[in-house]
Amino acid sequence: MMMIIGGGVENRSIVKFSIEVFDYRFANVFNEAIKSLEFEIKSVEDVKKMQWETLEGEITTLIKVVKHCASVLFPGERKLCDSIFSENASIAVYLFSNLARAVVIQLLNFVDAVVQTNRSAEKLFKYLDMYEALRDVIPDINKSCSDELAAEISTSGDRIGEAAVHIFCDLENSIKGDAAKTPVAGGAVHPLTRYVMNYLKYACEYKVTLEQIFQKNKALVPSIKHERESPSHNQTGENSSSSPFATQLMTVIDLLDLNLETKSKLYKDPSLRFIFLMNNGRYIMQKIKAASEILQSMDDTWYRIRSSDVRQYHKNYQRETWGKVLQCLGHEGLQVNGKVHKPALKERFKNFSAMFDEIQKTQSTWVVSDEQLQSELRVSISAVVIPAYRSFFGRFRQYLDSGRQGEKYVKYQPEDIETMIEGLFDGNASSIGRKKN
Repeated sequence: MMMIIGGGVENRSIVKFSIEVFDYRFANVFNEAIKSLEFEIKSVEDVKKMQWETLEGEITTLIKVVKHCASVLFPGERKLCDSIFSENASIAVYLFSNLARAVVIQLLNFVDAVVQTNRSAEKLFKYLDMYEALRDVIPDINKSCSDELAAEISTSGDRIGEAAVHIFCDLENSIKGDAAKTPVAGGAVHPLTRYVMNYLKYACEYKVTLEQIFQKNKALVPSIKHERESPSHNQTGENSSSSPFATQLMTVIDLLDLNLETKSKLYKDPSLRFIFLMNNGRYIMQKIKAASEILQSMDDTWYRIRSSDVRQYHKNYQRETWGKVLQCLGHEGLQVNGKVHKPALKERFKNFSAMFDEIQKTQSTWVVSDEQLQSELRVSISAVVIPAYRSFFGRFRQYLDSGRQGEKYVKYQPEDIETMIEGLFDGNASSIGRKKN
């Protein structure tokens, strides 16, 4: 340590000795602190070679060390240093700043080494933990150390923030790259949907931090507008009040929507296609609604459009599946010269039973795991099918023969239809495993 120490030879010797003693003590205190916290200073190369599972634990310990240094070690040692060199304030400042910086640089080297490892989605949250730790200790560092040291910590934090932005934006590529060729059995919620929405839910627990780093790194956020089939979707992300992070959040969900639309085309049955889109759309909306941090980031128009999409999937399913069934229950063409034409009536009852049997057999294997959505579907089906069948049955059953001959055509009572509708969307696993869509 090169310093100019004034005074006589004896005084200079005392000061020099005091510096050496304090230097030695400071190193010991730091080493004891990291030992007690079970942290070991490692080289950049060693950090890069570590498996992520091991490195996660090291990062957790590093954060404890950083907080301990900023809130306990540095303030205590600064106070002692000022006391020892009370008559040489400039020496105290210079000495402590250099010793503290030597410690901090070791910790920041570890941080920088972590940032240099290969990026992957699961690393985001530990990166954010490190960013928050460095950001939050800066006020304490400013009090006990120099502004220059605080600036170095801030710069290291910025590098973490930049890496975190890249990781979050890489989620787009993960979604685009998920091109599964096999449809999910029964039209259930796709694993990609669960992964992305749970990832976003967890990420939004760091909402304030993510908004901060996205604001700082706006230039890194890809400016992409995704065209949707409906022109109304072009409004996504155009709200000038949306933060860069909120815009990116909506972009990710838009991409997920597009991916799911592509996956829906793997189903040959159009009705199952709409069940799949409805299941996944409802799951997305429920996750957004349940996570206040996500909901607060959403543009109102954007959210309403997606709610409308899910309702439209429901309508499309209803029309595709039950429209033809209801045609069997129409009265047109059943009378000839003012009298009921029995062969036509028999054909109508027969067609209705056959169609309903097929729907019940097929759609009881489909999956609607959201209880509210399952109930809404059954209620809406019952609301259109049961009154129509009850009316048709009540008016025309009397024209058919009683006994077994009549039962040949009239297979179900209205109450049977109600019971069978309640069995739809239960997702019988063994049936799903055998059925290909």
